[in-house]
Amino acid sequence: MISDEEAYWQYLDGIEQGADILVDRYGDALTYYIHGYIHDIHESEDLMIEAFSKIFAKERPIKGNGSFRAYLYKTARNLTIRHNQKHKLWFLHLDDLTFDLPSEELVDTKLRQTERERQLYEAMAKLKTEYREALYLVSLEGMSYREAGKILGKSEQQITNLVHRGKKSLKIILEQEGFVYADE
Repeated sequence: MISDEEAYWQYLDGIEQGADILVDRYGDALTYYIHGYIHDIHESEDLMIEAFSKIFAKERPIKGNGSFRAYLYKTARNLTIRHNQKHKLWFLHLDDLTFDLPSEELVDTKLRQTERERQLYEAMAKLKTEYREALYLVSLEGMSYREAGKILGKSEQQITNLVHRGKKSLKIILEQEGFVYADE
């Protein structure tokens, strides 16, 4: 399988297939991620396309495994913040920007395949925003702590702490709701 960085450089070298590979690989997941912020699937799709366009418009300093995905998500997050600022009458601080999990109808095929996944999804929705977003990127999107840190503007250690605290909080929520662990 071709790496993200190889596909990106193929596109820059004039091979359109490189862009297709990246959009196929990340388009839907990125749309769901954006939707977690703006709660409008059509706007989310537009912002996903704009994020890819910004990256494809000119050569970017993307090097190393995982750098493309982190750069793409960070670009999308910044576009989403600007979008929210434009569409609100008051100034939106970065700390006020909340991240919600993608709505249930968007994740039927990916997250809600079993009753256990449904319980996990509902419990994650009750977490503090910063825990939820860090867990989403690391656990559900499969990003490294470093990649998630680049996207959220936090250090790898801060992401480690957020994920750890998020998992502890998630365990408490699940236990309160009667979640039964598979190994019990």
